[in-house]
Amino acid sequence: MNNVSDANLILQVGKIIYELWWIIFPTIFFYVFKILWIDFSGWYSIDSWYNSQEWILLEVVPPREIEKGPQLMENFFVGLSGVLTTYNTFDEYLKGAWYHDRFGLELVGVEGKIHFYIRTQKKYRNMIEAQIYAQYPDAEIVEAPDYTENFPEMIPNKNWDLWGTDFEFINKDPIPIKTYDKFEESITGEMIDPMSAIAEVLGKLGPGQHIWLQYILQPLPEQEFKKYEALIKKLKGEIEAKSLSYLDHLTDVAANIPKGIFSEVSFKSSEKKEQQPLEFRLSPMEKEILKETEENLGRNLFKTKMRFIYLARKENFDKASIGTFIGAIKQFNDINLNSVKPNDRSKTYGVILNKEKRADFRKRKIYDRYKKRNVDGAKMFFSTKELATMFHFPDMGVKSPAVLRTTSKLGSAPANLPVE
Repeated sequence: MNNVSDANLILQVGKIIYELWWIIFPTIFFYVFKILWIDFSGWYSIDSWYNSQEWILLEVVPPREIEKGPQLMENFFVGLSGVLTTYNTFDEYLKGAWYHDRFGLELVGVEGKIHFYIRTQKKYRNMIEAQIYAQYPDAEIVEAPDYTENFPEMIPNKNWDLWGTDFEFINKDPIPIKTYDKFEESITGEMIDPMSAIAEVLGKLGPGQHIWLQYILQPLPEQEFKKYEALIKKLKGEIEAKSLSYLDHLTDVAANIPKGIFSEVSFKSSEKKEQQPLEFRLSPMEKEILKETEENLGRNLFKTKMRFIYLARKENFDKASIGTFIGAIKQFNDINLNSVKPNDRSKTYGVILNKEKRADFRKRKIYDRYKKRNVDGAKMFFSTKELATMFHFPDMGVKSPAVLRTTSKLGSAPANLPVE
């Protein structure tokens, strides 16, 4: 009897498929094609889309006197986070505009001098300038040529060599790194500008030596913050109910059959033990991590690609500059919270066989990706506060001559100025 009913069921399903194949199969193939298209051709179409946009590089010359700290730059990033462009279906699937527009922040050390660059699409130039002038009225902003074009098309070569790496988090997003409000002098309570250490390292670069630090930012929509709810629950010590499939249930039953036959039957109370209050369940450090993480999620976030390159003429190449600069980056690390570290897969060194050739391949690869502002590989999620800590204009307490500043204070024209 069961065989007959099963056969009838199969016939009915086959009949439905035969009658409605023109609806079922195109729908299935559409979603399969969509996944394959994004996965296999996405890398090409996305790069093509961004390369087709009109990009400009703006150099910002900081004012001579900046009395306030990095919080001004945080206000700039808050304004930047509002750029969440939605493209139509044609642009998304045929041109590759699947993601929101990007911005580039680049800190460049050139033979002992420091330059601050912002790379943006031309359509956002007015917005960028307005945000900078709102926080730094005396700054100067000029459109600059791409400095990477002043170097050979391929490095390393017979005259130039480089070392580079991408950065990644040691802990999970969005547990924060050490932010600017933690850089305080213990006795006076005055803030120590975290850019001072970086400025000193870049100021020590000699002839033919260059350091490039790149941040490529993509604003994160607020609705995507929900994926961090699991991390918050984990930090609170809450156990999430795991959704089980039919296969999981069958496996569980099969695994417990021998126990039910050969073991003694015991009945456990179905009443759950009342969970302890959060105040007593977490250690002081766990409470601090939870507090900092929740505060970090209260700010706007950016998906960020962070990349570093040291390049120099071979006769002036100094490996000590690499370690010194990475040491300056490590000041943003908090062992109890989060830290950034070089990503091993992107480091420009060779292992096992053909070490030199493999190292040269990696060097050419990261050099090309820097110039193209490529975002492949390791990425992090930084809040506006974290970005302001790592990239801002040094305050007047940073006396390094490496920092280029405006020559005079800017002022508005008098109201009674005669105009012909």
